[in-house]
Order: sequence, then C-alpha cells, then structure tokens
Amino acid sequence: MTGVVYNSFNGRYSDNPRAIYEELARRDGDWTHLWTAAEPGAGAFPPGTTPIVPGTQEHRRAVAGATHIVANVEMREHLRKTPGTVFLQTWHGTALKRIGYDNRYVHANPAGFERDIEEYRRWDYLISPNAFTSSVFHSAFRGFEGEILETGYPRNDILNAPERDRVRAEVRESLEIEDGQIVVLYAPTWRDNLYHEQGPGSFRLALDVDEVARRLGDDHVLLLRLHFLVADAVADSSGDAVLNVSAYEDIRELYLAADVLVTDYSSAMFDFAITGKPLLFYTYDLEHYRDEMRGFYFDFESEAPGPLCSDMDELVSALADLGGTRRQFAERYAAFRQRYCYLDDGFAARRVVDRIFA
Repeated sequence: MTGVVYNSFNGRYSDNPRAIYEELARRDGDWTHLWTAAEPGAGAFPPGTTPIVPGTQEHRRAVAGATHIVANVEMREHLRKTPGTVFLQTWHGTALKRIGYDNRYVHANPAGFERDIEEYRRWDYLISPNAFTSSVFHSAFRGFEGEILETGYPRNDILNAPERDRVRAEVRESLEIEDGQIVVLYAPTWRDNLYHEQGPGSFRLALDVDEVARRLGDDHVLLLRLHFLVADAVADSSGDAVLNVSAYEDIRELYLAADVLVTDYSSAMFDFAITGKPLLFYTYDLEHYRDEMRGFYFDFESEAPGPLCSDMDELVSALADLGGTRRQFAERYAAFRQRYCYLDDGFAARRVVDRIFA
C-alpha cells in the first residue's frame, strides 16, 4: 500500500484535500489515507481514513513514510519530508489580499519568513485556480521551484456537480432552515493586525449580526462563518435567527445552502461566484485594509461583483433588494466569473489526480 497524508486547515475534513481524497477513493486504488486531525477520535473523517494528531509520534512517522502529502496550509514544524515523498500544496484561495512574501506582516518577522522559504522549497506541486493566481504565486512563494498546476480548485467541483441541489437541501435541513427562508452567509476575513499584534482572542465582529437578522425579519436566516484562526474568539450570537457555523467542517456545502454571501476581502467571494448567486461586501474598513494593513493585488473597488457597503444601513438595504443588486451588477459579475472562475467546471479534482497520482 501507498500512504497519503492530508492536512486541511490543521485538522478539518474539508477543502481541496477532501476533494482530492474523494476522487482517489472513487478510483479504488491501493492507498492508505491518513488525515491530520485537530483532536484524538475526531468524528468528521469517513470510514477508510485514519485520523492522526499533529505533534504525536504517529503523525511524525506518517509524514516521514508518506508517498504523498496533500495540504492546503503550511506545515512547517509538522513537515519533515523525506526523499521520494511528493508534496502537493493545494493552497486555499484566489488572492485578493497579499499573501506570503508580498504580505507586509511577513517582513515584520524575518525569522518566520526564512522558515516559510524553507517550507516552499519542499513543495513539489502547487495548485492554482486561475492564471491570475498563478502569477501571484510566483511572487508570493519565493523559494518554490516546483510545478504550478493551473487546474481550478478541486473543492469547487461540488458547486457544479449533479448532486448540488440534493446537498443544498440536506444542509438546510440539518441546520433546521425552513423552506422559503432566505439564507445569508456572512464570512468575513481575519485581520492580520489584530491576530499578529494582539493574538487571536482580540478579534471582534465589526457587524452587529443580531441587529442585521432582526431587521431582515423571520423570512431570513443569517449564518456566521469565521476564519478558522479566530473562530474560537467569538462566542455564538444570542439571536435565534443567527447560526454560528464556524465549526462546520466544509464551507463549500454552506455555499450551496446559502442564497447570498456577505463578505469583505475573503477569497470566499471567488468560490461563491461560481454559484451565480448574489455577492455583497461589508467594507467598513476598506481604505485601512487596502492602504495600511494587507493590500490588494487588483483594483477591488472597480472589479467587485456586488455593492460595497460601508455601514449596516447600506448592507441591510442591499440585502432587502437582491433582485436589484443582481441587475445592477450583472455585467461586472459576469466579467468577474470569466476572469477568476473559468476553470471551475466540476472536473478539477480529476485533472489533479490524473497528473499527480495516476
């Protein structure tokens, strides 16, 4: 048998690694599947996989003996790749905000950047969702000398799959969402300045989600999805119409369940655009985030496929008139999809597995 070690966000059964595993499992190859798990006995992983906890002897042995490593995050201290092991780095999003070497917070920690370069040199392959992101990767991941696979993201295959309507219904039922209710998925990105300077516990929501839910009324349900690095810092909302789904294993299923996405600068916008459903942006700190914090790779204000709302009133008004939002941004939405989503045809996982594992 040949062993594959997966790492999705240091412990989840989700994202690109999950989609690649599912494609391998469909092919009935002679593989063992070892999943990096956040805690012992994690129950999210399917039969036929073995959860292993980072930092344990079991995990170190698995990584050292793997024929393939499939990860969507840097592994750093968990990775001691041996000769003959193939490292497939899937990454986890099209880049609006600056990443890797291009992120100013990296330059504030030279020792950390040296560790990053060491990590990038271990990657044999790097998945890219589109040509724009491929160009970003060349500048952001300095030291990487492997091959960029411009295939689209395997995780997004489900958004075009024949079973997408069934998945939507199942997820909505599991969340006890009633037929006819409009589901608003709110997925803000994290703020590097708070995380790096004050720690993950310093994160606070800038949007009063309870008040938004109250103003939208009972025919709406608001789902709150926070970045995995700060999700534990924000307690569940007290409102009945707000569901904190930050612990939900895989956001792509939430994309299907939702009717509209509200975000700010998260790469979730590129994935959600595949669905064709409305995108709204709560950009209360746009100038600060763009000019002083993270910075963007393109002119977000001119390309955003939906309204940029600077306060709650603007956001609630846009949510109350989704039909008008669709019409107003139809042309820009189409251009956005053509530039960033053209490879998301439902067969990205097949292309990756054919290239790496066949």
